[in-house]
Amino acid sequence: MRSRSFLCCAGLLFVSAAAAAADGGLDRIAVYAGTWHTQAQHYATPYSKAGTETGVLHNDCWRGRAFYACEQIVDGQPKTLIVFQRGKDDDHYVTHAIPADGRAGGDGTLVVDGERWTFPWQFSDHGKTVYARTVNVFNGRDRIDYRQEYSLDQVHWMPMAKGVETRQP
Repeated sequence: MRSRSFLCCAGLLFVSAAAAAADGGLDRIAVYAGTWHTQAQHYATPYSKAGTETGVLHNDCWRGRAFYACEQIVDGQPKTLIVFQRGKDDDHYVTHAIPADGRAGGDGTLVVDGERWTFPWQFSDHGKTVYARTVNVFNGRDRIDYRQEYSLDQVHWMPMAKGVETRQP
């Protein structure tokens, strides 16, 4: 559902991810607001190319009554507007991504399990379903370790990328 510039970000305003999650609802998404330094290592797989990447990600976020939205700006360039809605329970969210370049957007899911926030998606490769996910693990108020993985059976996951994001002052 996302490239490294889509929903990679995280961080906390003034509390830990666990404390924000305890508030439940849309308020927990505030974890994504702010500016982050990103570092990624991509692996050569059938669905990713090897390489490294660094950047500055800024999430300009705001909340309405039924939505939380973040405009993602990568290295000074607007990339995506992500709109979050509460899903079937307090730990599930529906996401709507609107690319800044006018391409068609996409819908997705966010599943929150404590400090672990997972964005799953799937796609087809020559008739077979490929499952993918990005897993963000919050470590304190200013760091997120993440990984992107794919699977053909949702049991055995192969790494596509890993990285870290650190909050910038």
